[in-house]
Amino acid sequence: QVHLVESGGGLVQAGDSLALSCAASGRTFSSSDMGWFRQAPGKEREFVATTFWNGVNYADSVKGRFTLSRDKAKNTVYLQMNSLKPEDTAVYYCAITGGSGWNFGQGTQVTVSS
Repeated sequence: QVHLVESGGGLVQAGDSLALSCAASGRTFSSSDMGWFRQAPGKEREFVATTFWNGVNYADSVKGRFTLSRDKAKNTVYLQMNSLKPEDTAVYYCAITGGSGWNFGQGTQVTVSS
């Protein structure tokens, strides 16, 4: 069983920055991939950024604006979000790979006002 706890969401204005963090506990492995997904109102959950082997994959919509980093020793993953846009408004979910695919946290709301 893996437990993920996200923090750092909030309300910001367009152009602002925000940082999310997520701590994993329980049955985790350093080889597990971690990352972030998001779900906007009325839309399906979508990929934002995840680790992959020794690199990071980003959705085209956030490339150059968002940066994912990971501290394996602390089982923590971060998402630095810069130049935020109203279309980035969503619930952001931390995720970690497990035996049956991605496991998600409860999510943290990010709202970007124009």
